[in-house]
Amino acid sequence: MSGDQRVQTCARGGTTSSNSLQGREGIGTIWQAASRRDLFRGISKGLGSVAFLSLLKESVGASQSDAGNPLSAKGGHHAASADRIIFLYSTGGVSHVDTWDYKPQLVSDHGKKITANRWLNKPGAFERYLIRPRWGFSQHGQSGIWASALFPETAKMVDEMCILNAMHCDSDGHDKGTLAAHTGSAQFARPSHGAWVSYGLGTVNQNLPSFMVLAPHPPYAGAQTWGSDFLPGCHQGTHVVPGNEPLPFLRPEANRGRRQELELKLLETMNREHAADSPIDTFLEARARSFETAFGMQAEAPEALDLSSETEATLEMYGMKRGETQGMGWQCLVARRLAERGVRFIEVIDTGSNSGENWDSHGNMADHEKLAKKVDQPIAALLKDLKQRGMLERTLVVWTTEFGRTSFHQTADHPGREHHNLVFTSWMAGGGVRGGLVHGRSDEHGILPAEGHVHTHDLHATMLHCMGLDHERLTYRHAGRDYRLTDVAGRVVREILS
Repeated sequence: MSGDQRVQTCARGGTTSSNSLQGREGIGTIWQAASRRDLFRGISKGLGSVAFLSLLKESVGASQSDAGNPLSAKGGHHAASADRIIFLYSTGGVSHVDTWDYKPQLVSDHGKKITANRWLNKPGAFERYLIRPRWGFSQHGQSGIWASALFPETAKMVDEMCILNAMHCDSDGHDKGTLAAHTGSAQFARPSHGAWVSYGLGTVNQNLPSFMVLAPHPPYAGAQTWGSDFLPGCHQGTHVVPGNEPLPFLRPEANRGRRQELELKLLETMNREHAADSPIDTFLEARARSFETAFGMQAEAPEALDLSSETEATLEMYGMKRGETQGMGWQCLVARRLAERGVRFIEVIDTGSNSGENWDSHGNMADHEKLAKKVDQPIAALLKDLKQRGMLERTLVVWTTEFGRTSFHQTADHPGREHHNLVFTSWMAGGGVRGGLVHGRSDEHGILPAEGHVHTHDLHATMLHCMGLDHERLTYRHAGRDYRLTDVAGRVVREILS
């Protein structure tokens, strides 16, 4: 990529670049144009035409835009208990009965036959065998919450956590389940939860995107999990890839800052004049703002991603070595740093190992142990770090996966488990959620919700509520109808709120 394509934007996945003005000598001439017609005539001769026309082309067909700066900080519908969300996502389907949902009856009934399948009440049920968890459970904290030996460090933080043991969702397919966990829709591409928060609240730091995603690579369903879809493109998540160059094209050329500043001012002038006469092009405002954010990112993002100022004690707490730029420790520590700097929604995606292993343990549940060792200490450190810094009270931390895993198998003593969307576990902490609480209960074998069930729509509604947003009022009109994150469902789980 050339030196004139360094400015990044959060639109279209955080990697779209703007072509800057070609040549410097004509800038003064354009600024002195006697009329808007002369201004556009000057543009058409090459001084910034690529950048301007690119913005104009992307704005055509946009159905709606915010007035003014779409990324400016806005108030919600009611008083918020959280200023930001850190969304932890473990891809592949984590087994609830092996982690946070203690089922002593499942241990007692190990090997017994039941009639079931992954869809239970649908035709095709067969004889299955109950399979006990591979790891023991013990109680932790003053609350006495049960947790398996897979998460010894995170279990120390249970008094800050609310365990949701009766989660359920609409699909047991990875792509659909992942899409639903992020967008509320298992069938169609829709704006991500982070994009909705950005659209509703904007950002308090104009030099960083309001929605950032820390992930080695996309999970199932791909980059649409952090997409903005029909919302203005500036609300789409910016993907940060752990490594030596997490944002490889962010650095500007030497002595280029002033030139970029002049280019952005020029583009702003052109956009405002054009938008004044053409309502269809008011979406240019949103797109231009993403370029301005990108300009600010050149100074602020590298500092936010640089861990050299962190103490040895902090690095050790996250399980990191100095100079390390990958792994869940790096992702969680950077998430804390971004939260400190005003990013509204930070997603940390646990994609498993670089070799492709994730929590999809069909063949052998021993995979869970390897993966848990990589994330347990960093997640616990994030909660502890936020609490020590006085941030947890206003930071909502959410952990989830796309679905759980069956507590039964067609083969007795099989080492693996299948997909199971009818009940699974998520948890929340901080941000107005009661700690030391278990909400909801599955049946004695962890097959169906028994009480306090929470659908994905309910989880999203509660997340928005903590941020001061009413999920029924946060809407966007597209293709003739009003859309929202929770579609036509969802309720706030008020029982878990402090």
